[in-house]
Amino acid sequence: MSEQARESKDTKYRIAETAMALFLEEGYETVTVEAVAEASEVSRRTVFRYFGGKDELPFPDHSARLRRLEAHLNAAGPDEDPVEAVIGGTEASLRDFLRHPQLVFRRYRLTRRVPELRNREIVEHERYVAMTSAFLRGRLAPDAPGFQAMGLAALIDAMHRSALGGWARSEGATDAMAELHAGMAWVRGLTAEYAHPSPVRQVLLATLPDTPEVRRTLTALRDSATELP
Repeated sequence: MSEQARESKDTKYRIAETAMALFLEEGYETVTVEAVAEASEVSRRTVFRYFGGKDELPFPDHSARLRRLEAHLNAAGPDEDPVEAVIGGTEASLRDFLRHPQLVFRRYRLTRRVPELRNREIVEHERYVAMTSAFLRGRLAPDAPGFQAMGLAALIDAMHRSALGGWARSEGATDAMAELHAGMAWVRGLTAEYAHPSPVRQVLLATLPDTPEVRRTLTALRDSATELP
């Protein structure tokens, strides 16, 4: 990253963190973009250079993170397991969140207070799921069921949201990466079970005459039978 790009990113994050501090202290509805600009020591025009509107101020990182995820998926080789590619991109995304703890903690508190921002956060997650499900649709086996790409994308995202949410809610007290790894192990188990289902046991039905000899034979078979694994 060039020095100019780094300074631009720092400015964007500083404006976002200043805005969230004001929103938490004074209330989202009462704080204006002008107040955010003044507290950030930038012009109103500079604020709108980085953010399309007031509701975007708490989300300085999502667009860049989506671009990195897209680059990660595009770099996946043709022989790479597509589910593993999405899991790898998701783990990289969480590591990036963990590098900005105060941003995440403030945003978590704020989105629980302001429904408008909570809805915006949901939209951001939907953008992530749309990208990963589109990737999976293009990479899964041609005979894969239509629901599989969306189901896997949503499931992987749910593991990510659970680990990140628990970490943000506890303000860093949980091990988010360990929780994500455990969740992804569960996802891998489900996909392996789906790809290699247990063989269906065949049952033989027969009609036998009700005679003493048949009854003695069936009793002997029952007594010598063992439990199937």
